[in-house]
Amino acid sequence: MPSEVALLESRTMRAEHLGRVDALDKVKALVMLPDGTHVRTEDTARYFEVSTDVIRQLTARHRAELAESGMHVLRGPDLRRFHSDMVSLWGAGKGESYPQAVTQLTLYPRRAVLNIAMLLRDSDIARCVRTYLLDAEEGWREGYASLDRRVTDVESCLGRVGVALQELGPVLNRMSYRLDSLDRRLDATNQVVAAISNRLCEMSDRIDRVDAKVDHVAQQVGELRRGRKRR
Repeated sequence: MPSEVALLESRTMRAEHLGRVDALDKVKALVMLPDGTHVRTEDTARYFEVSTDVIRQLTARHRAELAESGMHVLRGPDLRRFHSDMVSLWGAGKGESYPQAVTQLTLYPRRAVLNIAMLLRDSDIARCVRTYLLDAEEGWREGYASLDRRVTDVESCLGRVGVALQELGPVLNRMSYRLDSLDRRLDATNQVVAAISNRLCEMSDRIDRVDAKVDHVAQQVGELRRGRKRR
């Protein structure tokens, strides 16, 4: 697990955590401007419970990095346009006048505030944010390790199933051969039964013919006897 010092010293490591802006509100509510997107230098200082000078000095030392995180400075027409937008939102939401900067205004989105949390050494709030980030990362690592172990177990089970199927292969082949043999014997038996059935039918026909002849002979014999009696 990376240490807090590594997070403070490594810009690359800080960049890897910039997407976790949820860490800010997990530690303390970050009050945004009415646009819901930015905070000012004094708002940032209030969040970290330090002076505005501390934030200004840190911003000056790490301006390029913070600019990549979204920090930007408004001047001239951009500043007047921003003030115009904020005045209506601020008044409608708070019932008070919006404090306007005279010449310039530095704005920080949540990513830049989180970036400051990973740079600011002398703030308990910043330390809590860093701790939350590192603890969450450790939790993810443990979760991934657990998932990896489960995947390994599944692969192992599938491997054993494959071996079992290979061992069953010859047995299944022998069973298939025996079933084929039984099928052939059953076909032969059916043929014999069919032949016997045909013979029985033929014998039945012969018996019927014999019975008819016997009946005919019996009739003739009866007629002869009746003729003799009449004489």
